[in-house]
Amino acid sequence: MRAISVTSTGGPDVLSYGPVPDPQPGPGEVLVRVHAAGVNFIDTYFRGGLYPVDLPYTPGSEGAGEVVALGPGTTGFEVGARVAWCNVPGSYAELVAVPADRALAVPDGVSYEVAGSSLLRGLTAHYLLDGSAHPESGDTVLVHAGAGGVGLILTQLAHARRLRVITTVSSDRKEQLSRAAGAAEVLRYTDDVPARVRELTGGRGVPVVYDGVGAATFEQSLHAAAVRGLVVLFGAASGPVPPFDLQRLNPLGSLTVTRPTLANFIADPAELAWRAGEYFRALADGTVDVRVGQSYPLAEAAQAHRDLEGRRTTGSTVLVP
Repeated sequence: MRAISVTSTGGPDVLSYGPVPDPQPGPGEVLVRVHAAGVNFIDTYFRGGLYPVDLPYTPGSEGAGEVVALGPGTTGFEVGARVAWCNVPGSYAELVAVPADRALAVPDGVSYEVAGSSLLRGLTAHYLLDGSAHPESGDTVLVHAGAGGVGLILTQLAHARRLRVITTVSSDRKEQLSRAAGAAEVLRYTDDVPARVRELTGGRGVPVVYDGVGAATFEQSLHAAAVRGLVVLFGAASGPVPPFDLQRLNPLGSLTVTRPTLANFIADPAELAWRAGEYFRALADGTVDVRVGQSYPLAEAAQAHRDLEGRRTTGSTVLVP
């Protein structure tokens, strides 16, 4: 098969396309022909060395495709089944071996491209609303990068729960996308975001801030939060937040900061099935409309990473083998 390989960490140019040995499904695994592989910021963290990984490796942690073989003793799926997965390495490839307890049946009406490029984002949005934080109907929340892959899904799910969503974006085009997803107010990163948030909340600030941008927005997040508010730092698209003095949380209003990761909210197969089931139902009933903003041939993975890191993408990004 052909796949993307990484033999040394660095920029997008380290992504090399070429032949590699076919994976063989082991006990409890299914072999899947990949129809769509999602591209996510976490892929760039591994590629660049921010997150350590053994070399060489094939990047990609989510995708969707068709089961073509079962490993010894594997049950629960048949050849031909449509499945999706996330937090499974090696998805930038034509074939991938997926543990059966991490494979999720894709409902009819949900395309491979949508399932394969949004499951990680959808599950992230789900645990952000029901896991790392628990905003209640009527609350106002701030979502940075409102036109990004997580931001658009998070906004739609939050809007469906009757939350008032304020987002930040970088352009008029992204503002239109964010408003279409249900954002009540859309700000620019160049605005005095904390001041504008307090204007929009009667001086209080918001009880929850969702920050997947990191270094460039973290200070804004702290100052936009209400007294006893929660800042959920779930990503670092602009770089990691520098070392932080916890004492600062006291005068800012007894704030709480958490740094969650999806893996800890889907480690249990039952919890994974519950979250995925709710997300797929939201896709099927139209609560969430995933926009696949960019599609690239697998061989052009490097360009996909350049566009993602250059903030030239909106919605989900997919690689097609």
